[in-house]
Amino acid sequence: MTLRINSSITLADNEIELIPIRAQGAGGQNVNKVSSAIHLRFNISRSSLPEQYKRRLLSLRDHRLTQDGYIVIKAQQYRSQEKNKEEALQRLTHLIKQVTVQRRPRKSTQPSRAARKKRVDNKIKRSRQKVLRKKVTE
Repeated sequence: MTLRINSSITLADNEIELIPIRAQGAGGQNVNKVSSAIHLRFNISRSSLPEQYKRRLLSLRDHRLTQDGYIVIKAQQYRSQEKNKEEALQRLTHLIKQVTVQRRPRKSTQPSRAARKKRVDNKIKRSRQKVLRKKVTE
C-alpha cells in the first residue's frame, strides 16, 4: 500500500512508521488492554519527496515537527485502531498538500489619484465638521 498525496507524489509504506499505542482518557475496562491509538512518525529527510517540498516541510512552524526532522502525529479520536490509522494518514497527507501548493507572490498596489483625493477631501470635511461643533468664544 502506498500513500497518494497528489497525482505526482506517492509515499511508500516503509517511509511511514505507524506504532500502535494505548489511548489516553476514559474508556472503561477496554482502555488498559487495547492499543487503539496510533503514533505516526515520518522522517522528512529520508523520504522520497522532492527537495523543495522537504525544505518547505522543515521550515514549517508546526508543533508536530521535531528538531530531528520528523513529523509526529498522534491519532486517538476513534475507538478502532484502523480508523485512527486512517485519520493519522489523512493528517499527514493534508500537511504535505499544504506545502505542495505554490502561493502566488503578492503584488503591491498603490491607491489611485482619485482615491487619494477622495480621502483628503473626507479628512477636510470631517475637520470642518468638528470645528463647527466647538463652542464659540469671543
